[in-house]
Amino acid sequence: GSPLALKYFSSHMLDLSEEPLEENVGTCKEYLQRMAKCNILLEMELGVTGGEEDGVDNTDIDSSRLYTQPEEVWEVYQQLSSVPNGRFTVAAAFGNVHGVYAPGNVDLQPQILHNTQKYISEKLGDGDPKPTCFVFHGGSGSSREDIRYAIEAGTIKMNIDTDTQWAFWDGVREYEAKYHDYLQGQIGNPEGETKPNKKYYDPRMALRSGEEAMAKRLCEAAEDLNCIDVLNWSK
Repeated sequence: GSPLALKYFSSHMLDLSEEPLEENVGTCKEYLQRMAKCNILLEMELGVTGGEEDGVDNTDIDSSRLYTQPEEVWEVYQQLSSVPNGRFTVAAAFGNVHGVYAPGNVDLQPQILHNTQKYISEKLGDGDPKPTCFVFHGGSGSSREDIRYAIEAGTIKMNIDTDTQWAFWDGVREYEAKYHDYLQGQIGNPEGETKPNKKYYDPRMALRSGEEAMAKRLCEAAEDLNCIDVLNWSK
């Protein structure tokens, strides 16, 4: 493994979900063989997460591709588990989408994750009820009930980029609304025609408001994911 990888990276995501299953799994296995030497975890993706992200538009994709089958995850598990010291997670599709949509437009089925764990557990026959670690892509806008249900199925990570983007922007927007009359010129505001506005139009002030709003959203996510006060820092 390279010294750079050993020093800076603990995980790597490889999204080949657009490729045929055999190519996806085969390439991921090649990467994991190299990454395992650096103790780096691989996050691979199966199926298609709907919506649009980074210029890839899956809005009109065949709905059947939005739901990963247990047999596909089993193939991944078999191949990647054969890599010595290999650690991996699977971002399986269960109706999740990138972006945000009106209620009722997303048919999330976390039961797929439960069924997949049961399928693999029965294949292994070792009594482990959750042999696979899942990742929840497109988690923005999901209900706490669905999130907790996905966690029960072995989900250990959830992506909420859309929600955190909005939270940051909403914080900036609220700052502008609150100090709108102080942001129309360098001099002059409701307190007086000669009053300076420098401390208001300093961009760091608006950005700080965005950061605080994002931090609040992250605290909400921590509650959703049931991961508050789970580490004993005294040890």
